[in-house]
This record gives sequence, structure tokens and C-alpha cells, in this order.
Amino acid sequence: MDPEERVSFVPMDAVGEYGGLRLEETRELADVYDGYTYFAEGDLCIAKITPCFENGKGAIAEGLTNGVGFGTTELHVVRSGPDIDRRFLFYISIADDFRKLGESEMYGAGGQKRIDEGFIKDWTPPLPPLATQRRIARFLDEKTAQIDGLIEKKRALLDRLAEKRQALITRAVTKGLNPDAPMKPSGIDWLGEIPAHWDCCGLGQKIKLQRGVDITKDKRIEGPFPVISSGGIDYFHDTALCAGPGVLIGRKGSAGKLHYVETDFWPHDTTLYVREFRGNEPKFVWYLLHTLDLTSFDTGSSNPTVNRNRIHPMRTAWPSPREQAVIASQLDIELEATGNIDIKIGFSIQKLEEYRSALITAAVTGQIAELR
Repeated sequence: MDPEERVSFVPMDAVGEYGGLRLEETRELADVYDGYTYFAEGDLCIAKITPCFENGKGAIAEGLTNGVGFGTTELHVVRSGPDIDRRFLFYISIADDFRKLGESEMYGAGGQKRIDEGFIKDWTPPLPPLATQRRIARFLDEKTAQIDGLIEKKRALLDRLAEKRQALITRAVTKGLNPDAPMKPSGIDWLGEIPAHWDCCGLGQKIKLQRGVDITKDKRIEGPFPVISSGGIDYFHDTALCAGPGVLIGRKGSAGKLHYVETDFWPHDTTLYVREFRGNEPKFVWYLLHTLDLTSFDTGSSNPTVNRNRIHPMRTAWPSPREQAVIASQLDIELEATGNIDIKIGFSIQKLEEYRSALITAAVTGQIAELR
């Protein structure tokens, strides 16, 4: 190939769990020839690093630009020989026994544990005749497509419920609960009209955000107080820095993620927390923050960080503390119902995923009589 020809480029986040590669990115061959993992049309790519390996990241490379792909160095590439159907090879690579055995063979420490290529080279799964492999692969193609279709529909329903929740929150905290209340222009494009008796001012005039405080894990004590990082509860400590209830914003890591904490807690350095509510209702503040695009306040694209000095000037609408409490209470009631539906749908998705995994393992290990 000429160095200027384009090829598919696949970072780790473009490798699907249990199949599929996103192939929208291409690069010139000369830019990726050194320093990246090479694979060709039809090859099987398997993630080698934790937790990607355990999560089933792996796929057959299909639809590559010019039949060639380069990607993250955290991939093992397997090419099927004449006696192995590549679809069957893919299915045995995502079966439970392969992933669990591989997990036990990982080397390295912490988040840098990996599967050595020797594990795959020495792996000896039971292989039926080629015709049987193809029959099993066709069976699993059909069955997993049906299961994945059901899962996709349920996830789409979760998305619609999330949109409904967001619409309920936005309506309540920007327009109030009384549809007949007199309105006035807010002077803010995204906000439009607000109830005439509400204030409109910068966030920093109503609350004060403060950066969390670092606390070393090696000095932790499994106490009763949660340490809240940007992603959520990280661990527990025997002391608390803040009295609950509290509202936190992911500062880096899960930048912009919101947390509401009922108990006393320790805000980690990866968060911003509301240090002063100044008489405002904490739960209302938490709901109000859901209406703001906090990620637009990121500084730095490689490691996005939410800066409190860019959030404080954000102008929004504020009812009285008493009305805030009424709005927050009503939202709690209305959102509890959708939350319960979310839990049921999430549980059914989990069961479908477990069934798919069990079906694949049973099929490729000869446990389904009609496929032998």
C-alpha cells in the first residue's frame, strides 16, 4: 500500500462489548504504521487489558477501509486457520469459560493487568468439525440478534424515561408548579419566561461551591462516612468533612456528574460541593443543577475539569426557599415512579444479558444436543 492510503483506526472505546467495531475514524497508513496494532479484514480483535477483557470487549474486524485496520496496542489479534470458522472463533472468545480462565491468568497490578498472548496461543478449546462450527455460529447469530434487539428496545425505553425525567425537572425548576402563575421575561434566552415573583440571578449569589479535599486511600478507615469522588461513593472513612444533606458536582474524572448525599460525608478532591446553601433548599439546588450544561464549563479537552469560577456567574431563576421545598417534594414523588420503572427495566436487561452469555457458552461447549 502507498503510505498516503487511508486505513481504519480503532481506539479502545470503538471496540464493542460482545462484538462490533465503530469504524468512522480513518488515518493515513504512514501515520499509524508504527506504534499501533495491525489487523486485517476478518481478524478477531480481543481486548487484553482490565477491565475491557473481563467486560467482553472484542469483535471481528469487518468493513475496514481498504481491508486494513490499526488500533490501540491493548488488542490481541487472532486470525482463524482453515479448520476454524471465524464466527465460531468469535463466540468461543466471548464465552464465559474463556473470559473467566483468562481473568485468572492476567499479569500486572491494579488497573494495568493484562492477558499475555501466550494465554491465547496455548488455549485449547474443544473444536467440533467445521460444519458443526458453522451450524453453531448460524444458530448464535440468529439467537443473539433477537436478544440484542430486545435489549436495544429496553435501552431505548430507558432513554425516553430519562428524557421525561429531565423535562419534568426543567419545567418545575424554571416555571414552577402553577401553570396559571403570572410570568415575566427572564432576559435569558435558554430560560425564557419565569414566574413573576421569582428572582433571576447568578448561581454564586445563592450558593457557594467549594473544591473537595484530597484524602489518601492508604490511610483510609472503613468508617461510617462515605467519601464521595466524582464517580460516586469511593470508600468509607471514620470522619466526615461536611454535614448532610449535600450536593456535589464531579470536578474531574466524571466531570459534571451530580450527586445528592443525605448523610454526613467527605467530598473528594475530584468534586465540587455546595459549601453554603444560604437558606436555599438543598434538594431544589440539586434539581436545578440538572438543568445546567455543566460540561460546557470544562477547561481542557484531554482531562476535562469543571471550574467553579465559571459556574458561579451562571444566571438562573430562583423561587423562595418555601416554594423550593414544595417543588423538590413534588419532583421526588413524580420521579420515584419512573425510578421504579427504571429498576425493573434494568433488571430485565441484566437477565437478558445473562441469558445471552449462558446460551453462547452452552452452544460452543456442546451442551445443546441439537447442535452437536
